[in-house]
Amino acid sequence: MSEKNREGKRTARQKLAAEREKQKSKDKRRRALIVGASVVCVLGLAAVIGVVAANAGKDDGSESAGPIVAPSGAQGKDSLAIPVGEESAKSTLVIWEDFRCPACKAFELAYRDTIHELTEAGQLKVEYHLATIIDGNMGGTGSRKSANAAACAQDAGKFTPYHDVLFTNQPAETDDAFADENKLIDLAGKVDGLDTALFQECVEGGKHNSWVEKSNEAFRTGGFSGTPTVLLDGKNIYQDRSMTPAKLKQLVQDANK
Repeated sequence: MSEKNREGKRTARQKLAAEREKQKSKDKRRRALIVGASVVCVLGLAAVIGVVAANAGKDDGSESAGPIVAPSGAQGKDSLAIPVGEESAKSTLVIWEDFRCPACKAFELAYRDTIHELTEAGQLKVEYHLATIIDGNMGGTGSRKSANAAACAQDAGKFTPYHDVLFTNQPAETDDAFADENKLIDLAGKVDGLDTALFQECVEGGKHNSWVEKSNEAFRTGGFSGTPTVLLDGKNIYQDRSMTPAKLKQLVQDANK
């Protein structure tokens, strides 16, 4: 083989090797770009997941934004008390409650009949204040939405029976079932004359949400230790371990003598 031919083949091999190296470099850069893009996508997804996780269970109050509309007949400072009973009654029972609170349900089931008897006899006036501490502790919106629904029932003159229905049908503390407005409306069917278009609109529109939030703020800044807080003529009777429905009845009747 002539020297010229050998030189030509050597040059061809060198060119081929150079092309291969060039192609390898291109492939390497392309793989780097693909991997880089994948990392960006994963990081982006992680960021989204992080935001979702960070906000899970938060009630940001967006549904409670708007004018504060107190329910019909609300009394007291900032119209935050829902009154039940005769204004002329000589004893006043102030109750702070959360419809998701198990201890509130236990109190209601134990004392409800006695409270009804005393209010109907004109001997006791009850001022109900609504709080949303379980929403804050457990997450969710059931405390707020059920309180709004109770305020809607007050507008319809049906607060007491609907209040009782909510506690009787209270879900487990970890179950935010009262966040479902349809459930709140279904429960209204247990109260004669409450499940109306006006009530449904009030519940679904969150008419009293801002009022509920203001009530909860008053609870939060009021120095109370938890719900229920039950004050008979200013004295915290819920903290009295000797208190019973019979003792409450006797205290009220003595005050009315």
